[in-house]
Amino acid sequence: MNDDILNAAEARLGLSRRSLLQFCAAMAATMGLPKGADAAMAGAIASGKRPPVIWMHFLECTGCTESMLRSEHPALDKLILDIISLDYHETLFAGAGHQAEAARKAAMAANKGKYLLVIEGAVSTKDNGIYCKVGGETSLALLKETVADAAAVIALGSCAAWGGVPSSAPNPTGAVGVAELITDKPIVNIPGCPPIPYNFLSTVVHYLTFGKLPDLDDKGRPKFAFSRTIHENCERRPHFDAGRFAQEFGDEGHRKGYCLYKLGCKGPETFANCPAVLFNDIGGGSWPVGVGHPCIGCTEKGIGFNKPIHSLADPLYITPPESYPRIIEEQGQGVTLGSAATVAVIGGLAVGAGIKVASNLGKNRPNDPSHGQE
Repeated sequence: MNDDILNAAEARLGLSRRSLLQFCAAMAATMGLPKGADAAMAGAIASGKRPPVIWMHFLECTGCTESMLRSEHPALDKLILDIISLDYHETLFAGAGHQAEAARKAAMAANKGKYLLVIEGAVSTKDNGIYCKVGGETSLALLKETVADAAAVIALGSCAAWGGVPSSAPNPTGAVGVAELITDKPIVNIPGCPPIPYNFLSTVVHYLTFGKLPDLDDKGRPKFAFSRTIHENCERRPHFDAGRFAQEFGDEGHRKGYCLYKLGCKGPETFANCPAVLFNDIGGGSWPVGVGHPCIGCTEKGIGFNKPIHSLADPLYITPPESYPRIIEEQGQGVTLGSAATVAVIGGLAVGAGIKVASNLGKNRPNDPSHGQE
C-alpha cells in the first residue's frame, strides 16, 4: 500500500499504521475474507471516504448505542468522526429539537441515495404508529421518509431486527422489526440485546470497502458473525461434553464454571459470536455466560424475549443424555466410580460420550490434587 496514504491515515486517525493494519486484518479474518482484503479495507479507511450514516431511534432502550460507546478498537470518536460520517444521532447530538431535525433533513438531501440508514429499535404500527413519536412524527412515518433515499438499511439490535422486547406478548403498540415493513431496500439484521459493536463496524467497513453488504444468512444476518452457535465457541463447552452441569445458581458447579445448560442456557440453539468477540472493551471484555448467566438467545427470533429463561434449550447438534450424574461436592467427595458405573449401566453410557465421562471420572480420584478443578 502507498506509504503516503498510510501516513495521511496516521495523521487523520491518530492511529499508527501498524494499529490500522492490525485492525483491518482482524476484521478481515473475522469475516472470513480472502487474502488481500485487509489491505483493501485499510486503503478504504485511509482514503478518507466516509459513508454517511443517519441513525434513528424508535422503540428501544438505547442499549445498542451504549454498547457502541464501550468499543475501543477504534474508540467511538474515531468511528463516528473518521471512519463513518455520523450525520444524525439523537443520543449523541449536541443539538436538539428543530435544530436536530433540520440536520437530518439536510443530511438526507446532501447524500441522496448514498447514506446508510441505521435503525435502533422496533417500529410501532398500531393506530398508525402513534405510540412512538420523534419531533411530532411517528416512527412509522419517519422510517418511510428516511428509507426512501437510503442506499441500505442496518437494523441494529434485536428490537430493530425482530421486534425484541417491545413486540413481546401482548405487544400493545404493534411493534415489529424493520424488515417486516421495508422490502425494497438491502437490509442487514444485526441482532443482539445489545449487539456486539464490532459486528456493526465490520459491516460498515465491508460496505465502505466493497460497496456492498456482507454475505447474509437466511435471516438477513452477516454470516461472519452468525454462522456458528454460541455453544460451539463457549468456554463452558468442555463441561457440557463431560456432563458437568450447574444445577442451581450458586451451587458448587455454578461456582466452578460448569455448563449452564440445565439453568436454561440457550447457547446450543443460538447463533452469534459473543464468546469469541466479547463485550465491553473498557472493562477488559466479558459476556453473559462468562460471568455466570445463561444465554437468553437474544439474537434469535422466537427465542430471546419469548422463550422463558428457565426453559431448556433445544440443542441443534448435540443433546446431553438425561442419565448424566449430578455433580455432588460434599466434604471433598466428587462423583464416585461406583455411581458413575451404575449410571453407565442403566443409561447405556458405555457408548459414545459415556466412555468419555466414565474415563474422566475415573481420573478424578479424591486424593488427586486436581480433583474438582477441571
